[in-house]
Amino acid sequence: QVQLVESGGGLVQPGGSLRLSCVVSAFTLEYYTIGWFRQAPGKEREGVSCISSADGSTYYGDSVKGRFTISRDNTKNATYLQMNSLKPDDTAVYYCAAADASTGVTNLAGNYAIWGQGTQVTVSS
Repeated sequence: QVQLVESGGGLVQPGGSLRLSCVVSAFTLEYYTIGWFRQAPGKEREGVSCISSADGSTYYGDSVKGRFTISRDNTKNATYLQMNSLKPDDTAVYYCAAADASTGVTNLAGNYAIWGQGTQVTVSS
């Protein structure tokens, strides 16, 4: 069964850091673009970051540029989202998702066919 499993969420104070992980099973990560999305209560799902399989090209949403870093380790079938300088506005459920490699770098949720269950990130003092 194809699965994406996120972990690493939690409660952190403003200015703190968290590292989210997304481990995939039943398919080979290197053939997919992996994206991170988030959704806060009452808000639309937002594309945070993604990384392509072909050349490692990356995308970052304007709200996270310079603070978040996406990476992947194909040998571990895992993708990571390092989040630094966290703000209360970063509070949301974070999801990882997989899109066919042919889509390249994309922040459009409709291009992603496989989704994880999400992990809660709360930034609060």
